[in-house]
Amino acid sequence: MKQSEQVTFGGGNFNHSANMRSDEKMLAGILEKSDACVLPVWKGKPLVAQGDQTGLVYVPSTHPVLDHIRDVPVFLGLAGDAPVFAANVSDWIPQEGSEANQPDAFFDPSQQPLSGSGGVFVELRGVMAALSPLDAEIAATARAILSWHRSHGFCATCGTKSDIAMAGWQRNCPSCKTPHFPRTDPVVIMLVTHGNSVLVGRSPGWPDGMNSLLAGFVEPGETIEAAVRREVFEESGVKTGAVTYLASQPWPFPASLMIGCHTEAESRELVLDPVEIEDAFWISREDLLEVFAGTSDMMLPPREGAIATFLLRNWLADKLD
Repeated sequence: MKQSEQVTFGGGNFNHSANMRSDEKMLAGILEKSDACVLPVWKGKPLVAQGDQTGLVYVPSTHPVLDHIRDVPVFLGLAGDAPVFAANVSDWIPQEGSEANQPDAFFDPSQQPLSGSGGVFVELRGVMAALSPLDAEIAATARAILSWHRSHGFCATCGTKSDIAMAGWQRNCPSCKTPHFPRTDPVVIMLVTHGNSVLVGRSPGWPDGMNSLLAGFVEPGETIEAAVRREVFEESGVKTGAVTYLASQPWPFPASLMIGCHTEAESRELVLDPVEIEDAFWISREDLLEVFAGTSDMMLPPREGAIATFLLRNWLADKLD
């Protein structure tokens, strides 16, 4: 698929600069400079400036919000020649008048301004499509790596609290010496077509009217192609044929790689798994065009920035090849 790297969180050409991670002294020296670029992330929300142009907001290493970091800042890489770090500031307490955080909501719309920065902490899914490709890639990297540290602070082998190493891209157990590395969970997301129609569905708990492409985790010992056919059949009862790779998207909620694939259904009959799928249906190209135009009551327009939207839009435009 020629446009595969135009998906949100991809194509920003951010340099992860892995060769710099072992030079702790050099990176510490960069952080000590007052103009160091540190992206604060509060409860999974990056600091963002909103207005005429949405963009990430960095703070100097002397900013008071960094007094609340739980671990040393992670070195993300280079944006051009500028070193970029990210820091988990989830212990920071929003100033009076901030909106109440809603972590249990399907989508948290609350915003918490950071005094003196010109930015607000916002849910990344709400602004991801408005960020530049570079900013989106940096934000996704920051959210994913900081989430990993938050949930993997102890050795999975012996249970001892592990130590951060390699500028935040590794954790080492001081007891049994086991090294641990950031994980990414592969997820297949399927553009299942039958003639002029595509299969969409909704998971239990999603907002009314929200539908998307079917998706599921790749299981151990399974190929991507096998995962596509298994997930489609388990969720919808539809058997499919050959599988073609289309595009991928890092999805840092918390740490997945969405692998977009196309497969053709052998029939249209649906037998839904009520645990996985609340509803599913076939929608024609003509009806989907009305959905994107906002003139259909069949379903809500797909979320901008998600790979499902990217795949559906390219299918409508006949640009999958």
